[in-house]
Amino acid sequence: MHNTTTLDSAIRQRMHIAYTLRRVPAQRLQYLITGARPKAGDLLLARITALGHHRNLQRPDRSRKRLFVGDYVVVAYANRYASSQFEAVVPKDLGPCQLIAGGGCAGQVLNRHARIRRGATQIEPMGLLTDSPHNAPLNLADFAVSQHPAAMGHTPTIAVVGSAMDSGKTTTAAYLARGLHLAGMKVGYAKVTGTGASGDPGLLLDAGAAEVVDFTDAGYASTYKLPLSECQAILTDLIGCLQARSCDAIIVEVADGLLQSETTQLLQSRLFSAYVDSTLLASCDAMSAQCGVRELKRFGVPCLALCGAMEASPLQRREAVEATGLPFLGTDLLATPDIATGLLGCRAALRAPLTTVAVA
Repeated sequence: MHNTTTLDSAIRQRMHIAYTLRRVPAQRLQYLITGARPKAGDLLLARITALGHHRNLQRPDRSRKRLFVGDYVVVAYANRYASSQFEAVVPKDLGPCQLIAGGGCAGQVLNRHARIRRGATQIEPMGLLTDSPHNAPLNLADFAVSQHPAAMGHTPTIAVVGSAMDSGKTTTAAYLARGLHLAGMKVGYAKVTGTGASGDPGLLLDAGAAEVVDFTDAGYASTYKLPLSECQAILTDLIGCLQARSCDAIIVEVADGLLQSETTQLLQSRLFSAYVDSTLLASCDAMSAQCGVRELKRFGVPCLALCGAMEASPLQRREAVEATGLPFLGTDLLATPDIATGLLGCRAALRAPLTTVAVA
């Protein structure tokens, strides 16, 4: 049985609110619930007990707060799938757990990448947050952006997908946004899957995207373990939101790699093909690029070009172009207005001239 108490005023003045809660008015955080079983998206007040991998907390304004043992933070429970960092799930109770993402996500770590030597930052949950002693815990879903019906084919929409985490998806999206912005277009960006963090939206704003939204705006701290229907709803809600803001072009980013479960299901769905015109594939090497193109063909998703982290290796780029027959577009080309706007057109008109430029 759970108990509800008034949030101590001294703690209230000292607590630091994370980026994932940027849509939550601070005045709503009035009461603590203890003894309850948390759910994904529930808002949590916790105390830092030991520092690990995440030593900074991303704030709603995209700045960073350096963490110290004893700090009070307001975060959201979430599952996480990050092959280069942590896999984590929402715990079954309010016992000690971990800060699993700097954007403000709490969970129970199941495993981590070997390079994360310090492990995760440890936190002690103080209780779930609510705005009334009679209400259930507040959840990010309570603050989701107003839904707008998305129209198929209404706005040119291109997706950036990747062979794996850290394959260069967000960098690709940012330079494409830059090229479209320099062409005089109002660019919208939607990250539809992933784990809440300020870095990716911030980079797109810096690059020139006029409107930036992600799954946290749709009421989710992360999308790991979501059913396909909810991932599809995020996609259409965010595209509809950007259409309502009169964007001339929309860039959709799908997190993690093509083999990640939620990514695979979303890309295979008819709804994805209905709203997304074409894709760019970001890869770390030629083999993953070749396999990625094959997977996209199997999904029935048209791929215009290769991009991403293998830009650092001329040999990998050459191998990938030869293996797939697709052009490779580096950041300088993506940021070129003519190339960027051309990507919004048809593949047949683009393939030959882009291949010539990319291999030169």
